[in-house]
Amino acid sequence: MTAKTARVTILTTPDFKVYLGAQAKKIGVSVSELIRMRCIEDKEPSSDELLLKELIAQSKQAISKANTSLDKGLNDISETLAYLKSQRT
Repeated sequence: MTAKTARVTILTTPDFKVYLGAQAKKIGVSVSELIRMRCIEDKEPSSDELLLKELIAQSKQAISKANTSLDKGLNDISETLAYLKSQRT
């Protein structure tokens, strides 16, 4: 795959810019990728692609939540150990 290094700048209305952003977000891609998909491939993503993107988004959310819970648990354990150590002396 060729590296994407050439830049194309277009002028548009603020409303169309918002529309592009919303369409890209809806299918989980960048605006650049949306434009490439629509112009080069000239197709909508398949239902499987959309499902996979949704599963990825849900996984990222679950991982973030799990990391937060683990951090809290480790912090609670550290505090408990510190308290127990202070009670020994």
